[in-house]
Amino acid sequence: MVDTNTAVRALEASHSNEGCNDENRKAIVETLARIGDKWTVMVVGALSKGPIRYNEIRRRVEGISQRMLTLTLKGLEQDGLVTRTMYPTIPPRVDYELTELGRKLIVPLRALAEWARENRPAMLAAREAFQRRGQHGSPRTRFTVPK
Repeated sequence: MVDTNTAVRALEASHSNEGCNDENRKAIVETLARIGDKWTVMVVGALSKGPIRYNEIRRRVEGISQRMLTLTLKGLEQDGLVTRTMYPTIPPRVDYELTELGRKLIVPLRALAEWARENRPAMLAAREAFQRRGQHGSPRTRFTVPK
């Protein structure tokens, strides 16, 4: 299992007593898996300013491989977040654009980006403190049975 699945499964488990049935939990998990993916967030961000071509998306999304971009775009198209328009030219021209549903995703992603910018220093400080405790033999949190 991949580490990134842990948080989604924890979210799923934490809501088990809130009246969510299995179908609702599955829908939430699948949706979060799609929109919470690093590359999806970056591609949606690249498309947020309007329709662009494949190679322009690839230039804007630093570090993405051709294969990963293709898979991400296909998944976004499959889920109705992106449209693909092919023009009958030589060579063929293909534009990608967010659908109305995809544009609705921009607002929460911008809020998440703002949260990340604001909280990055605190997270880095916590990470550094955690590593210091672990690397120098300091005691970690222990669970004990009450007497």
